[in-house]
Amino acid sequence: MVTESAPILEARNLEVERGRMIILDVPSLSIQQGEILSLIGPNGAGKTTLLQALCYLLKPFRGEISFKGERINANHSAFAYRRKLAMVFQEPLLFDTTVFENVASGLKIRGMKWQDIHRIAMEQLDRFGIGHLSHRSARKISGGEAQRTSLARAFALQPEVLLLDEPFASLDPPTRESLIEDLEGVLRQTRTTTLFATHDRQEALRLSDRIAVMNKGKILQIGSPEEVMNHPVDEFVASFVGVETILTGNVIKKDGGTFVASVSRKEIEAVGEVRIGEEVMLCIRPENVVLSPHPSKELTSARNLFPAKIEKIVSLGLYQKVQLDCGFPLVAYVTHHSIESLSLGEGKAVMASFKATAIHVIRRKIPSPVPNVV
Repeated sequence: MVTESAPILEARNLEVERGRMIILDVPSLSIQQGEILSLIGPNGAGKTTLLQALCYLLKPFRGEISFKGERINANHSAFAYRRKLAMVFQEPLLFDTTVFENVASGLKIRGMKWQDIHRIAMEQLDRFGIGHLSHRSARKISGGEAQRTSLARAFALQPEVLLLDEPFASLDPPTRESLIEDLEGVLRQTRTTTLFATHDRQEALRLSDRIAVMNKGKILQIGSPEEVMNHPVDEFVASFVGVETILTGNVIKKDGGTFVASVSRKEIEAVGEVRIGEEVMLCIRPENVVLSPHPSKELTSARNLFPAKIEKIVSLGLYQKVQLDCGFPLVAYVTHHSIESLSLGEGKAVMASFKATAIHVIRRKIPSPVPNVV
């Protein structure tokens, strides 16, 4: 768990221009010592641009970057600052030499003694499970082994901040899983401050202390994985972090902290402070939807219970995605066992339920009334 303290890395009013267009606009961003911060978003969201700007690989840009409270100046301290960082790219950038020489390259540039270079390089090679490849040509190893070499080279420098730019994107699933598992262990062991760019929310959830969702060069939301996944600030963030059902409705009733919204002439109960007549978006995660036989004989505490028809079932590996028509579209994730035990199939009638507390409510911005001009 990362404790609050002075940030190790901080950016203010950071902008990057390309072709007279602002492609990155980050008013503020701070990273704590030992924190793993994931930048997630679709391709072109600005994740790589932000990483490159933070490590001064991309210029020109406006704004300030501070490292341990000291402002970085391109003319004076940028070089010394970059030596405290290490970056791993999506495609491994390796020299045409041995695996060992690649891992040792940064240490040689820093003028370390040979015995120290050998010890540190071999430690990192063994840490990432490729010690046996030390004398192999870097051009004759697999993609996963090449990325392990890149990571070993980065950690050999003992960086104070590690920047990872989609390092698993081009790997096959078994290789990716193995490498993520090893990297997770190394990061927790070394407590290396890390910025990790990815478009895969599962990778981000697994590794991160905080997640920042980006789109079109802006950070839309930043917070803990639980906060971002379950309390998205807008429709884009909700859809990107896996909210499969986003419904628009109008508030027709309210009672204390609960209200009822009309969605396609169906009434859905949710929790939140809203106003009668207000338009809201209701975000329902698929894992919070429960399916039961139709007609249902099971008791449920869910206030929202609807007859539904199964339109489509899609296999997603460990679970099945069930697309439903309740008079409004709804998506549920169920296990293979549930598919069999409930005899679920396309066209079958079921009951779908979800709790009012499981709905995340996004209030539409209400324009301020225009004052009458006398």
